[in-house]
Amino acid sequence: MSDNHGNTPAAWTAVVIGLAAFVVAGIGLMNQPPNMVIFWIGMALLPIALIVMVVMSKMGLGAAR
Repeated sequence: MSDNHGNTPAAWTAVVIGLAAFVVAGIGLMNQPPNMVIFWIGMALLPIALIVMVVMSKMGLGAAR
């Protein structure tokens, strides 16, 4: 495993966005009755996390290969 495995700004930004996405989706499901609009907003943030990670990696903020 590399010395900086996952310790890059791109990786941490993707993790924070992904965590926020799951929190938003969870809040939507905890309402009574479940608020599916909030749930799907949270789920829509997940692919955004991946896109942000790829873009930041291409900008040089990811691990060097």
